[in-house]
Amino acid sequence: MREIFIVQGIEDRYSRICGMQIIRDLVNKALNELKLESVDPSTSSGQGYSVTHPKEESHGDYSVNVAMILAKQLGKNPREVASEIMSKIQELGFKNQELVEKLEVAGAGFINFYLKPEFFLEETKKAIEPGYGKNDNGKGKLAIVEYSSPNIAKPFTIGHLRSTVIGDAVANLLQMNGWKVMRDNHLGDWGTQFGKQIAAIKKWGDIEAIGKAENPVKELVALYVKFHEEAEKDPILEDEARAWFVKLEKGDTEARELWQKCIDWSWKEFSRIYELLGILHSEEFNGGRGLGESFFEDKMGVVLETLAQQDWYKEGKEGAKLVFFPDDKYSPAMILKKDGATLYHTRDLATDKYRLDTYKPDLVINEVGTEQQLYFQQLYEIEKMLGWYKEGQRVHVMHGMFRFKEGKMSTRKGNVIWLEEVLDEAIGRAATIRRGKLQIPTFEHAQSFDDRDTLATGTGRKPGLAEALDTTDTSLNAQVGIGALKWNDLKGEPRRDIVFDWEEILNMKGNSGPFVQYTYARCSSILRKFQVDSTRYGTLSELLQGTEPCKEEMGLLRWIYRYPEVVSEAGAHYAPHLVATYIYELSQRFNSFYQACRVEEKGEVNELRYLLTQATANVLKSGLGLLGISAPEEM
Repeated sequence: MREIFIVQGIEDRYSRICGMQIIRDLVNKALNELKLESVDPSTSSGQGYSVTHPKEESHGDYSVNVAMILAKQLGKNPREVASEIMSKIQELGFKNQELVEKLEVAGAGFINFYLKPEFFLEETKKAIEPGYGKNDNGKGKLAIVEYSSPNIAKPFTIGHLRSTVIGDAVANLLQMNGWKVMRDNHLGDWGTQFGKQIAAIKKWGDIEAIGKAENPVKELVALYVKFHEEAEKDPILEDEARAWFVKLEKGDTEARELWQKCIDWSWKEFSRIYELLGILHSEEFNGGRGLGESFFEDKMGVVLETLAQQDWYKEGKEGAKLVFFPDDKYSPAMILKKDGATLYHTRDLATDKYRLDTYKPDLVINEVGTEQQLYFQQLYEIEKMLGWYKEGQRVHVMHGMFRFKEGKMSTRKGNVIWLEEVLDEAIGRAATIRRGKLQIPTFEHAQSFDDRDTLATGTGRKPGLAEALDTTDTSLNAQVGIGALKWNDLKGEPRRDIVFDWEEILNMKGNSGPFVQYTYARCSSILRKFQVDSTRYGTLSELLQGTEPCKEEMGLLRWIYRYPEVVSEAGAHYAPHLVATYIYELSQRFNSFYQACRVEEKGEVNELRYLLTQATANVLKSGLGLLGISAPEEM
């Protein structure tokens, strides 16, 4: 493919990086010529200013605030500084290359850049190639991402969905940004609750029946609940539970066998859920199951010895061992109870020390709810005080809570909403949609593009269309239903609470997974109908054949090129919602384009419009993939 964006004094490497970096380097070159490169005292590369996209496209494609920052240092009017910088960029010869069409000083001192349509076209050509948007920002670096982390013998509830889905998307983003990623599932498979679980199994359980049950975890939960009910009547049961946990800790054969059965039974459910969600963890961690808390029981001693050497590790008033932070930055963190029992901090410190010694990661991420914010602040500060990790190497990607619209959750009455039942309902609702009851069109069976308007409203269906919609294809139902759930989790900033509302989740006209999936399916239908040799794509003028691009065509051209920027920013901030926001807007723009522009006119394929459809399809599939959502070829 032809590489064209060569600026005087700037190498053609820019053809392989995003437009935002091209603009930044143009500005930096001008600043260097003007001896004004010290925008930020901490850097010589001008990172102290921002390059952004104006909210209104009529204000340009990029806007730079460098003049307003420099004006404070120079004691000058910002617009005066902006004009000086703009003149220098013009002097350097931007008019002699194919990137910038014009520059202007706007507002309080912004420099607005208007790019040439040819730039957008060449980016669109790249957007049809495999791997578009991938970069090497994290090349040579290793990240460990910990997410999901259910508890053995406990319900895998809807509350686990957010950590599972967001953590997986963050891992995908890091990989897209060139990182080597290891995915860990830190299982809750140790603790005094297992003494209670074993005691309950011994008193009331049927091991053979539990093993044969469709969902053994439900049987274990029922036994656990029964234990607590009976313990209120007979407190001696608590003593029996403690005795069983002591046996477990000491390696008693029977206790260990029952504990292992609980793990295996739990994985019967977990593996089914992970398969439905398309979630995998790294084989290095116990074959993909993850390294549970039990793995680190014999690794806490070294950590405790290390802590004992620190003057900020002291005994508290009640006899417990605590970490006291300098200047009372955080409240003290308990490491050992007064009876010597370990806590989560103890086990997590052992976990992170093991990761550091074994894998030497550059980054370790925990995807856990916002309610654990203080806990992880304490944990990261301790690890920094010990010299294990530097600032920024430990990251808590946190998520908010689910809120439920009254009357909309029908999977289970009570205080536990099993995730498996939610997934089943999502698949069932998707099947209903795909049978056409909600008037969702398909274009695969339309006789021509003249039929698209009637199909889009669900009226005037052609013979055979209803039959095509009335499918029981479980795989597609799962792709749509589970994709809808994931999108609902990922479309907004992770820290915010989200409302669980089936109508919104499966709304084909709103900000939903099915809407984006359907847009991809619409693109795929067009691409199947026509065939164009992509090597034939010429210049924009050749593709337009003497006409001007319409606003819908320009709308797509001016949006597709941003995808590499979005991938980079989302990866840098561990923010999958930025990808979701981008591809939702892309879907809206494509559907506007689709309604206004025909790919086939007078028996000939419009190559520009076909290219735009190709690029949209490729970017949508890539973006959905980063979110862990399938891109079905038809719906």
